[in-house]
Amino acid sequence: PPEQTTLLLLEGVHTFGRMGNNLIEFLHSLQFARDNDAVVGVIMGSWPMHLILDMWMAIHDGDVAAWRAFMEQAFCIRIFDSPEETEQYKEVIHMETRDLFMYRFKGPLNQYIEFQGHILRTLFRSYNNGIGVNMRQKPVKDMCSVIEAIFGNEKHSAVYSVVHSRSLEGEPGRILLGRIAGKVDCDPVAALDMEPEYVKAILEPLGMLEHPILFITDNQRPEILEKLLADPDIGPNIRLIPEEASWVGGDITLAVMADVFIGNPASSFSGFIAKSRVSLGYDDNYLFRKKNDDGEWVEVCDKIRIFDHHVMDVMA
Repeated sequence: PPEQTTLLLLEGVHTFGRMGNNLIEFLHSLQFARDNDAVVGVIMGSWPMHLILDMWMAIHDGDVAAWRAFMEQAFCIRIFDSPEETEQYKEVIHMETRDLFMYRFKGPLNQYIEFQGHILRTLFRSYNNGIGVNMRQKPVKDMCSVIEAIFGNEKHSAVYSVVHSRSLEGEPGRILLGRIAGKVDCDPVAALDMEPEYVKAILEPLGMLEHPILFITDNQRPEILEKLLADPDIGPNIRLIPEEASWVGGDITLAVMADVFIGNPASSFSGFIAKSRVSLGYDDNYLFRKKNDDGEWVEVCDKIRIFDHHVMDVMA
């Protein structure tokens, strides 16, 4: 009953950071509610609605009531038309999105992975396929559109890798990756620089240098792509996403479905992709590596550390 229920209310349209951060904020809100015996309440038209519906769980056939019931059941949340509807609840908690981003789960890691993985699988079970509308009543895009644009009729059998290059505004990115490196002893710059030697050391033992290598980037350091294109082993198989086809949802799906994903743990966008892949059973994720004493690139920790607050801090 409402009079016995505590509500964590998500409202407004202002968020903390970019898309990767916003996804963490939504995931953390559900975790906070679970940890504190509360229910997440969401105001129609607020930031979580826009965030989710652009990529998942579109409204079909104009049936907002059916969509609403589906969303509430899928995430165990309540959706309200206005804040006034929440007045009957025992307590209403208001948190800034920055505070949601900073929230840390205090319990065992396996419990955190179990619940976060459940939410991620819930999202991807209802990925948008180009049918339906978003919160603005605009037609949604197909989450598989980038894969379709690149591979066409071969999309179901395509074997490929994705390299996600995220520079994070230069020095701030180096500081952030340096902090992570201090916790797990991974290389403090390799995932930022994406040198050909680093990429080859991952792909060659897997036999993936013979297959397409898709490059996703924030375009802050064009020299990274230039070096990869100039490499005789990597360059011939580099594929760029057509500018007219690229969009955040399509790029996410391309990376999540890749046979191999090479990312930057200091990027919340890379982190979301890696967490989604772990949750969906894709194991070939490479974010935490260093050179050993023999000069060979090796993994320094297992794949689940992308969920670990002791490694990733608030980005977990």
